[in-house]
Amino acid sequence: QVELVESGGGLVQAGGSLRLSCAASGRTISIYRMGWFRQAPGKEREFVAAINWGGTTTSYADSVKGRFTISRDNAKNTVSLQMNSLKPEDTATYYCASKRAFAVQYEYWGQGTQVTVSS
Repeated sequence: QVELVESGGGLVQAGGSLRLSCAASGRTISIYRMGWFRQAPGKEREFVAAINWGGTTTSYADSVKGRFTISRDNAKNTVSLQMNSLKPEDTATYYCASKRAFAVQYEYWGQGTQVTVSS
């Protein structure tokens, strides 16, 4: 079992920045990859960014490339998402998730943190 807790959401003006963090606890040794997803009201959840647990491989949705950066803090068992140049369309609840090496889908999810970008 892996527990994930997000933090760092809030209200920011367009063009501003926020940094989200996801703290992992429990059986973290089993984690292979962690990702950030978001869901806006009335829309489906979408992928934002992902990183392998070793922190060497990252991937991003096209909509956030060049603006968001995912990173890993090995000592603290946390994964962060630095979000710059935020746009109103980035407004959503952001979730972090983890999966094991052979899992097809992400298995564990945090409770989510709200990000609101005002125009």
